[in-house]
Amino acid sequence: MIRIKNFELHVEDLGYPKGEAVVFLNGVMASTSSWYGFMKYFVKNDFRVVLHDFKGQLKSDKPEGPYTFREHAEETIMILKQLGIHQAHFVGTSYGGEVALTIGFRYPEYVKSLVIIDSTSEIDGKMKTEIERWIELCQAKDGYQFFKGIARSIYGKRYRDENKSALEDRAKATAKVPASYFEGQVTLYRTFLNDVYMTDRLKEIQAPTLIICGDQDKLKPLKFSKIIHQEIKHSELVVLEDCGHVAIFEKPNEIETLMIGFIHKNK
Repeated sequence: MIRIKNFELHVEDLGYPKGEAVVFLNGVMASTSSWYGFMKYFVKNDFRVVLHDFKGQLKSDKPEGPYTFREHAEETIMILKQLGIHQAHFVGTSYGGEVALTIGFRYPEYVKSLVIIDSTSEIDGKMKTEIERWIELCQAKDGYQFFKGIARSIYGKRYRDENKSALEDRAKATAKVPASYFEGQVTLYRTFLNDVYMTDRLKEIQAPTLIICGDQDKLKPLKFSKIIHQEIKHSELVVLEDCGHVAIFEKPNEIETLMIGFIHKNK
């Protein structure tokens, strides 16, 4: 745990201490473990890997909120300063991608490259309604029903059909998380609803940026990734076919290939 301000964040610092740093930023419901499969390549190839749970997430403290993306960005940079890291490649999915974008325009001197997966820089009515439904599911504090209730909005149809057993196991695992998890989730969802708009700042991002989106992403549809691509001058957009919102689970091989290639290109 690293103390930031008046709370502590769960941080994992792995790989070669003198190597180029890759910072992975979690999706809102996830934890550092969601990146373990992807970090292996970088650890084995002399990169330094930094993972952490945002405040409000599973392994970190959950101070009263809502928060702001500016705070998340600042706290990520504070972690890097404590670790003696002056520049890094940032990889973020969904909520983590929005934190990465914020770092991109607020702390450009720290950014070698950005990989943004299934993220948005603004919100519409449909997205707002869906997140408000998630808040209601969280408030019931029934992990099993919570996971079942969100699965259709985050996973593509083919993935759901082909992974029914695995998704059932995830629902059962979510049933065992502590009540504080759901309290933290509500705070993070409200942060998203209150503070996600950042489209007008994207033109300030100068770092090479790779934007990835599933073509069946119902939560943050492709149109939002296209906005990010349009606004960031040095950006590339890759669309993954037959893929929902959680591309890091649905298309892990494709994501790994894309991020490794892009980071090496900008090393």
